[in-house]
Amino acid sequence: MGSPDFSCAPLRALIAAGHDVAAVYCQPPRPAGRGKKPRPTPVQALAEDLHLPVRHPATLRDAAAQAEFSAWDADIAVVVAYGLILPQAVLDAPRLGCLNIHASLLPRWRGAAPIHRAIMAGDRKTGISIMQMEAGLDTGPVVLTRALDIGLEETTAALHDRLSVLGAEAIVAALADFDSLTPVPQPQEGVTYAEKIDKAEAAIDWSKDATEIDRQIRGLSPFPGAWTTLSGRRLKFLACRLAGAPPQGAAAGSVIEGLTIACGRGAIEITELQPEGKPRMAAADFLRGADMPVGKILGV
Repeated sequence: MGSPDFSCAPLRALIAAGHDVAAVYCQPPRPAGRGKKPRPTPVQALAEDLHLPVRHPATLRDAAAQAEFSAWDADIAVVVAYGLILPQAVLDAPRLGCLNIHASLLPRWRGAAPIHRAIMAGDRKTGISIMQMEAGLDTGPVVLTRALDIGLEETTAALHDRLSVLGAEAIVAALADFDSLTPVPQPQEGVTYAEKIDKAEAAIDWSKDATEIDRQIRGLSPFPGAWTTLSGRRLKFLACRLAGAPPQGAAAGSVIEGLTIACGRGAIEITELQPEGKPRMAAADFLRGADMPVGKILGV
């Protein structure tokens, strides 16, 4: 049970490990592109390529959908970024319950956007938790964890891909040793919630500390993308690194050199960006055609 790209590696891993996938559940196709034609989720496309039965109900709350789910007579359901709430009848249907692949070290970052929030908070570690699902939001006992370090310049996109692969490895390991694993209740201390990303969080406030802006840019890359304006046109910043201290008296948001920008304290160097109406590009490519004199103020 999964929908986006993040869920594809675990599905491939389950097949490669020899598990019999009775069915694949995902979100319904959504209108996309200029023609607004229904586009299947990445998981649906993969499942169809693998000739697996696919179901994409709009809800699992009605009796017919629950009866169909129960009729698969599954041993276990593997859930990863599915996107629908599972009612108790669905949670109880598989003989061994439902296992969730969650992209954080629970109880830190329960909720919708754990990868973004870990980077934006400056966490140095994150990982995968394999959790037995219950009615609460990511509150179930954890049967297995795998941790990894977050790179100093790592974006949400890069960390997403690493965690997807780690989640695939972790779920295969958990199923292989399922009978010997002991579910561990989550501690009450250390609970944090990864609220869904709001586009309003993406506007850069250059008066803030460079460390905070660096995390904002990396945490919101590629979507929705932290942004500022240059001569009234929007620039979306997609990759950056912390730079040295700006010259004394440099105004927040001002160009120091190239695409190194002064902040309220410290400075950051932009290494990849997307100008309004153009594809993403390296900073060096952008600077060849941009008017970026020293002292120019961004965001005004």
